[in-house]
Amino acid sequence: MKRREWIVGLVVLVALAGLFAYEQHLHPFRWSTFAGEFARARWSKVLIGAGCIYLAFVFRAVRWAWFLRPNKRVPLFSLLGTQIMGFTAVALIGRIADLVRPYLVARRTGLAVGSQMAVYIVERLFDAGSMAILFCSAILLSPAGSLPHQETFNKFGKGGLAVTIAGALFLFALRVAGKAVIQFTEICLSLISEKLAHGVGHKLRAFHAGLDTLHSATDFAIAISLSLSMWVLITFAYVEGTEAFAPAAVQNSHMWARCLALMAGGGVASVIQLPVIGWFTQIAALQVMLGPLFNMAPETAMACATTLLGITFLGIAPVGLVWAQFEHVNLRTVTVESEHAEKAAEEEREAEDGVDANAAP
Repeated sequence: MKRREWIVGLVVLVALAGLFAYEQHLHPFRWSTFAGEFARARWSKVLIGAGCIYLAFVFRAVRWAWFLRPNKRVPLFSLLGTQIMGFTAVALIGRIADLVRPYLVARRTGLAVGSQMAVYIVERLFDAGSMAILFCSAILLSPAGSLPHQETFNKFGKGGLAVTIAGALFLFALRVAGKAVIQFTEICLSLISEKLAHGVGHKLRAFHAGLDTLHSATDFAIAISLSLSMWVLITFAYVEGTEAFAPAAVQNSHMWARCLALMAGGGVASVIQLPVIGWFTQIAALQVMLGPLFNMAPETAMACATTLLGITFLGIAPVGLVWAQFEHVNLRTVTVESEHAEKAAEEEREAEDGVDANAAP
């Protein structure tokens, strides 16, 4: 675990603990009410939400197998275990285990780790794009009054849609004329900093390598369809989990827009994901948003946030641990190995970049 991440995580945790203590002083938190909220929750909805998350992993595995088709055809469901074990590692070990999935896929398929790192980057791009499309569409199409501070959300929706479109156009240009785009970007950034230009150029080459997995418009359409379907399932899990605790007055057609806003905020909180500490930061972030979005009391919001974390993040861990046992995978060991493999892949790519630069006229 990187020391800087631990320091940042601990600072965030201390800050949250301080805010909680201050709020407890102003408005005492009723722990008996918090426990009672679990008894009153509609657990059928919680189970439906958990089922949606499990199904979303199937879509994620199929999408990764689809990305592999130009290099190697594998059965569409053969990578399900790598996805489940990878996210289990992130849930239990922290964000540092993010690269376990591409590392396990490389081991399973016999492909180079660097190529799967590139697929991982493209996967993340599709995740971000799909989430942005759903979020912006839901916000902009929501009728007036469906969200608190609707004007602010509309500004975010318009800005996010513009950024998404600009990003899509840039990636299209990178896919069609990658070398020219990368060289132009490096030339422009070198006017500011040679180190910055080199770093950005290195990342863009990784993006370009990953985009090579999409050979046609059909490949792109299938990949974006799988991505949108997966994120619709994840959103539905949030809707079901929230409705299990939300007052009946707010359970209406605006739930999707509100839950997408909740997901976006939770996603920001999950950027720094440390073992155990990250769970509490995500619960705190969700609780803060659940109050105004769904008119929940603090105790209800805390119970709902805890349940949402269990549904969407921690719920896969038991299955992942069992799967890892059956496949004789030690999650801590593969986390360390994936870090070393990433460094080796980066050094190899940097060496290739240096060769290309020397060969250029």
